Amino acid sequence: MDYLARFCAAGTRLVCALLLTGLVQGLAVRSAQAATGAEMQSQIQSAFIVLGPDGAAVARAITVADQCPSLIVDGRKAAMELRAGPSTEAQRPTKSTPELSKPSQFPVRVCEAQIPPGTRRASIGRHRLPAVHRYLRRIVVIGDTGCRLKAKDNAWQACNDPAQYPFARIAAQAAAWKPDAVVHVGDYLYRENPCAPGHPGCHGSAWGYGWDAWQADLFSPARPLLDTAPLILIRGNHENCARGGQGWWRFLDPRPLVPGRDCNDAANDVTGDYSPPYAVPLGRGAQVVVMDLSHAGEERLPANDPRIAQFKESWRKLAALAQGKSFTFAADHYPLLGVAANEPPRPAGLNTGNQALIGVFSQMDTAILPPTVDVLLAGHIHLWEHLDFAGRQPSQFVAGFSGTREDTVPLPDTLPAGIEPAPDAPVHQFNAIVDKFGYMTLTRRGRARWTANVYALDGTRIQHCRIKGRRSYCEAK
Repeated sequence: MDYLARFCAAGTRLVCALLLTGLVQGLAVRSAQAATGAEMQSQIQSAFIVLGPDGAAVARAITVADQCPSLIVDGRKAAMELRAGPSTEAQRPTKSTPELSKPSQFPVRVCEAQIPPGTRRASIGRHRLPAVHRYLRRIVVIGDTGCRLKAKDNAWQACNDPAQYPFARIAAQAAAWKPDAVVHVGDYLYRENPCAPGHPGCHGSAWGYGWDAWQADLFSPARPLLDTAPLILIRGNHENCARGGQGWWRFLDPRPLVPGRDCNDAANDVTGDYSPPYAVPLGRGAQVVVMDLSHAGEERLPANDPRIAQFKESWRKLAALAQGKSFTFAADHYPLLGVAANEPPRPAGLNTGNQALIGVFSQMDTAILPPTVDVLLAGHIHLWEHLDFAGRQPSQFVAGFSGTREDTVPLPDTLPAGIEPAPDAPVHQFNAIVDKFGYMTLTRRGRARWTANVYALDGTRIQHCRIKGRRSYCEAK
């Protein structure tokens, strides 16, 4: 600018005017570009990374802007592709009655792009994405995190009360542990019906299966975790097509969104409700195999049920993926070998194992699981639980205690004699924590050794477990 002032003083006024005009126009363009970039940044509602088949890292952005933002990879700009545009999906049959259902509104754009292997730094706008490591040593496990609003069960969790719905606090504590990855074992969205009158704790809460409910149950409270580590996501029964399946496919599943698998049309639910397993490598031969069994239910399946063929395919693919690996976590939502206490109004007693899956898997192997599976991770039961077996079964961990209103009926310290989750599956050790919110961590200690720690809402460690292959041992701390 000093040079231009001297130049203008020399009398070349026409040239000076032209230069000044160009400079002003250039500054205006850059200012407009900066304003546009800032506006696009403010319109990004969420940005995160999902790990998919073979560990492929998929960057996702959810935005209210009219175009996808750019992905910056090690200083270079890359285009993000549109996964799903804004829409309102026609009301479809759900688990709720029609008067307690509504069309799913998605006034947001979902964009995605692959993160190339070896990337050191990635961001979407000014939103820095978490690092993706080849060797994952520290893993957080959470599950059943949504706020329960369900008319059928007269269940009205106080979503507006952080003490009654503490998922945001749990997510912040788990993020402070600085994990390399987060495994969510399913059930992200529980706000099925509008809060009933007389329940101020949930008055005005978002409900249904559209963006506002997803934002309230997951993307807003979980932001610290989404900013800290990539996600390994398991689909829960609350994300099957008759519930939150539309959002599951739009926002979370790492695989392509294909028409007919998007849960928009109930006629396609057999297809939209199932996907074959895939493996996420943890490095040095360890892995998490993700299984989509979210529509299994809990009752034994009739012989002509199409799910039988799907679940047999899951077993075969699990066996193939686990072959030759040093350690395999098999993660699905239903605890295949778990134990739960009946909640009222059902009669008092214990439920053991998932009969739908056991009935199918036992046809593949009398030990239920392939011999190369070491640990089962699940949710669904609203507690933390561990079972080690004296037979040929892998250890079972249940982490369904991270936000949803918890089970209240206590489980015995020792299971009654003869209680087995599956045939020929005698329980060697059983541990359960009921009526405490929290999260679990997994830390690698060797080729086939891990430790698991359980943390309560106040941050105290309440369980410590040692895992060696299929065997595990836990003790209170």
